[in-house]
Amino acid sequence: MKRKIFTTILWISLATGILFFVVFSEDKSPMNLLLYILNSFIYAFVLTFGNTAVNDFLSKKYSWTQQTSRRTVYGILATIVTNVVLIFCCNYLVFVVINGMPKADFFSEKMNLTNWFILNVAFLISAILHANGFMQELKKSTKKEVVEQKLIAKSANAQFESLKNQLDPHFLFNSLNVLSALIDENPDQAQKFTTAMSKIYRYVLEQKDKELVTIADEIEFAKTYCNLLKTRFEDSVEFTFEIQPTDLQKFVVPLSLQLLLENCIKHNLATSSKPLHIRIFTEEKFLCIENNLQPREQIKESAGIGLANIVQRYALLTKDHVYIEKSDQFFKVKIPILTEKPSQAMTTYTPQSTENGAYEKAVKRVKELKGFYGNLISYCIVIPFLIIVNLMTSPHEIWFYWPMLGWGIGLLAHGMSVFAIGKNWEEKEIQKILNRENQNNYGK
Repeated sequence: MKRKIFTTILWISLATGILFFVVFSEDKSPMNLLLYILNSFIYAFVLTFGNTAVNDFLSKKYSWTQQTSRRTVYGILATIVTNVVLIFCCNYLVFVVINGMPKADFFSEKMNLTNWFILNVAFLISAILHANGFMQELKKSTKKEVVEQKLIAKSANAQFESLKNQLDPHFLFNSLNVLSALIDENPDQAQKFTTAMSKIYRYVLEQKDKELVTIADEIEFAKTYCNLLKTRFEDSVEFTFEIQPTDLQKFVVPLSLQLLLENCIKHNLATSSKPLHIRIFTEEKFLCIENNLQPREQIKESAGIGLANIVQRYALLTKDHVYIEKSDQFFKVKIPILTEKPSQAMTTYTPQSTENGAYEKAVKRVKELKGFYGNLISYCIVIPFLIIVNLMTSPHEIWFYWPMLGWGIGLLAHGMSVFAIGKNWEEKEIQKILNRENQNNYGK
């Protein structure tokens, strides 16, 4: 046992020994005072050591934060059993062994009331120990959760910035390849291509730092880019746009269509005799790009930056997946259409927001538990006081069990609302239902 706890036990023993000596003892001799202090030390030491051992054992086996309900139920049961046994042993040692009380008197009705009073004091000590253990565990868990959320937020933001920065050189590299080919084939068209490319590159610079853009903006940009491709390939490629008007103000990741169009051209043959047909359309909650499959023979393996970039960026923004469908006739990529505003998309990855969310959640839970334990401690203090008043003023008219019973029922209901069937229970059940629905939807 730690020195600090042992010192506290000594002070409690001294204070309670003097208090009971002044109030209950008829013999005011120094020897009797020492006897009262010794008796108080026995109770304080045994009850504190026993309850601390039980509390530590349960805390190691059941986490306060992850198994709150189970920890509470087992804590209550273990506290009752432990304290009943310890009080009986301490009372027998103090009253029968030390003070010489006859065994017959030890089991009398008057002694039962004494046992009940001391048992309430023991419950008070247990409640304080359990409350302190919970608060310490909650503080550690909250700090750990905040640190973990900060690390996740920083990691996600770093990944997202890295992925966005890939777009700039990737687009420039592919555009310069197109321009290089045009210079030899048609210098006039190359000049027009250069002017148009500058407009497109301006869009790239403007949009690459955004998490989401409207479908309307992305389609307008894609049409401009398709015109550039038509400049080079002429009748070798055909583009079709079929976008529902209701989807135009929804969102996708910026430059996603440009990357997918590049992939279509890069991995497929396109000639006037066998033109490449590229269709861009909306389908339910997806923006799709589909082309007839005419695989080009690859001299070297592709780095796969474009499609992988889109998949990873969506993974950081939403739980919706990017789908790829392939057959002998066509190749199709479906990217999710998001309804969130751009300013909300990365909220979950902002360090300040994750820290505030964890802190607010912890504060709310601490207030609930503080209210319950405050109620419990008040009960353990007031009820024994009422018992003393009842026994000292009117020992033949026992009335203390009425407030004890009424307040006890209220305390039990309070405990159930905090640990079993309160708001936390409702939130957990709602979350379970939502998770189940999401799993069913993904499974379809």
